[in-house]
Amino acid sequence: MAVELNATTVSWPSLYNPAIELSVSRGPLYPIQPGGYYLVNSDDIFRFTLYWTLIFHIPFYAICGIYAFLNFAFPPSRRSIATFPLETSPLIPFSPSPNQTEQWIKRPRPNVRRSRLTFALLVILAFLFFSLAGAVMGAAVVGFVLAGVYKAGGFYMSTWVPFVWAVIQSLVGLLAIWPSVINII
Repeated sequence: MAVELNATTVSWPSLYNPAIELSVSRGPLYPIQPGGYYLVNSDDIFRFTLYWTLIFHIPFYAICGIYAFLNFAFPPSRRSIATFPLETSPLIPFSPSPNQTEQWIKRPRPNVRRSRLTFALLVILAFLFFSLAGAVMGAAVVGFVLAGVYKAGGFYMSTWVPFVWAVIQSLVGLLAIWPSVINII
């Protein structure tokens, strides 16, 4: 019982129950299972990978961007910074020294026209732009590498493969972004 592959463009997301790929109760496992959707064209593989990467990649950057936006737009007060350590230590005085209070006096800003909110908006827009650019570039690389590997091997690509690779790519991106953003802020 050979099943024919419909080589037309598959609509996105076209996810199906992956158990049909693994169940042996239906008989022998064929490369194409009835009820499954498969990608053949490299443009479709890139499109699926791009959509899933955008869905999983942008929220991580947006959360980090919102965190940075809030820290720049509404910084913690000087009082909360000075009284943060609740335990008194001989190395850390409980009350600020005169030198610290001199540092906290507002100095004239060099650029009066640029407010804190403007800078915070630039930061969040940069996060969103770089997340979009990173998602498109990552999806292009991963999508076309997957297309080349599957075409070279003569395999049929399930619609779950771009989904899984987008999750992997986003988690690796999360590992790269979170610690550095925290250290910078």
